[in-house]
Amino acid sequence: MGEKLTLPVPETLYGTYAVALAEPIRDPAALALEEVARRTSPPLRDLVLGMLGSPMLTLDQRPAEDFPPLPADLLAAYGGAPSEVDTVAAAAHVLAVRAAYRPGHPPAHEWAARAVAGAVGAAASAPVVDVFTPQVLTRDRLFRSLPGPDGAVRLTDWMLLPHTTGRDGAYITTKGLARFGLPELQTEDVPPSLLEPWGRLLNGLAHHVLDLWLDELPAGEQPLVVEVPEVVSVGLRDIAAAQGADEPARREVEVRLRHDPSPDPVLTVLPAEDGPDRLRSLCTALFGPG
Repeated sequence: MGEKLTLPVPETLYGTYAVALAEPIRDPAALALEEVARRTSPPLRDLVLGMLGSPMLTLDQRPAEDFPPLPADLLAAYGGAPSEVDTVAAAAHVLAVRAAYRPGHPPAHEWAARAVAGAVGAAASAPVVDVFTPQVLTRDRLFRSLPGPDGAVRLTDWMLLPHTTGRDGAYITTKGLARFGLPELQTEDVPPSLLEPWGRLLNGLAHHVLDLWLDELPAGEQPLVVEVPEVVSVGLRDIAAAQGADEPARREVEVRLRHDPSPDPVLTVLPAEDGPDRLRSLCTALFGPG
């Protein structure tokens, strides 16, 4: 129970967003400064404006054909409306907003790049694509996902839970923890009837593991590796917190993490104890029967 997993800490993290433009913007940097100052409240506004005035955030506007095409099939699969996907595909120009920052809190690369892309996209009436996911971000969702005055965000606004179905069940993986430098979580052979509850459990687990990770990355320090527990608890409070809510119940269960470093690093989520039908047993213990 006391075993630890050793995870490497990336030197730099990157956030990239694409603004799909029908016409080029005359001066993207000036528009970004004006719109961020107008649409963003402190303290986020100060962080973003500071990034805009530094080499850590760049704006790169080019004809769309000069960039790799944005994947229309994935944009549609991850919730993009047909009209949004068509608008992105038909864009004559693209403004790439890129930001870089060290791992830790705050994730300034993501917050700043998303805020700038959102502000420019709103001013230009242009859709914004989160290149990491990839996903079209509606204006309401984009601005709602940004941190408020207390710096709090909902992890579910920054993460997806795609799944694929195979002969022995579904393969579920998070898509978002890598923004913060962590490997993604995955579980294999999830029975179809457990897709919804196990997905909720993974949301809560992602929130808990991210907290553990950030606790090991104090401001001003950047270790080469971080240790996290191999056996981790996940509870109803973690699941609620991932969605920006509170939950008074303290019910929780334990899972075991296995670090699979190659070819793409992941943390495979397994029951903490062996036994038949353990995924169902964990879901029942956490959420109740049915």
